[in-house]
Amino acid sequence: KAMERSFDLGMTTIDTAPAYGFGKSEELVGRVIKGRRDKFQVLTKYGLRWDTDKGVFHFDTEDESGRKLAMHKYAAKESIILECEKSLKRLGTDYIDLYQIHWPDTSTPIADTMEAVARLIEQGKVVCAGVCNYSVVEMMEAEKYVEILTNQVPYSMVKRDIEKDVVPYCLEKSKGILPYSPLQRGILTGKISNDYTFNYGDNRPSTIYYREPNLSRINKFLNELRPVAESYNATLSQLVIYWTMKQPGILSVLVGARNVSQVEENVKAAGLDMDESHLNVINNKIDSLTLEKNIS
Repeated sequence: KAMERSFDLGMTTIDTAPAYGFGKSEELVGRVIKGRRDKFQVLTKYGLRWDTDKGVFHFDTEDESGRKLAMHKYAAKESIILECEKSLKRLGTDYIDLYQIHWPDTSTPIADTMEAVARLIEQGKVVCAGVCNYSVVEMMEAEKYVEILTNQVPYSMVKRDIEKDVVPYCLEKSKGILPYSPLQRGILTGKISNDYTFNYGDNRPSTIYYREPNLSRINKFLNELRPVAESYNATLSQLVIYWTMKQPGILSVLVGARNVSQVEENVKAAGLDMDESHLNVINNKIDSLTLEKNIS
């Protein structure tokens, strides 16, 4: 229902991956785009495998039945070809608009990985190639073997490290940036108070943004932004998404939504038209926000 509503409201791009739900996310996307495939840009990924111990161990996980699994970063040629076929089947399509390596795989030469993607493009199974979580050096290496259109990276008001090198490189080389976690896993919604109760298994409290003194500093910063959001009859989330959209090099902002109401709230951000003076106020407050990087 969330995907259906997003399409009704004019969203045309959806980003997924085999690793999301062990293929279930792609199957859901395939169900929604069936009969109208040409109206959407489908972005998916490769290079995270839970059915092999090859490559580089990434993290432990489990499926819906509770079966323990280990996710591995693995992007060898034969693996990519296999993954592509499986993704095409789950998505119910014969081509993928943007095919992205999910994480760098240090066990496989970038040349081998990108040559496989180039072959898929030649075969018409993939339209464009992208990367995720790649450094500038890795992007430059990948470009030797296939044209890279995008880099999908984490980026938010409180996590801006890509501004040092990835953004300048992408601007210079006309590459698009697809930022994920623009709300920094929920903390920039302004709904995470100091006494917020997290569900069992939620690992956000262990990250630097959710620990003191950072949590209090971020909430103070958000409270300073509230009057700006309210002046546009917008929520903090909408203001944050809009700010992200307006940053240099941003091609499309990736914002998760679990239900219809979240979709409806998120999409309103695209309709904001904020004065440059207000954007400058926001940028000044962001520049003044100091967070601790090392918290024991």
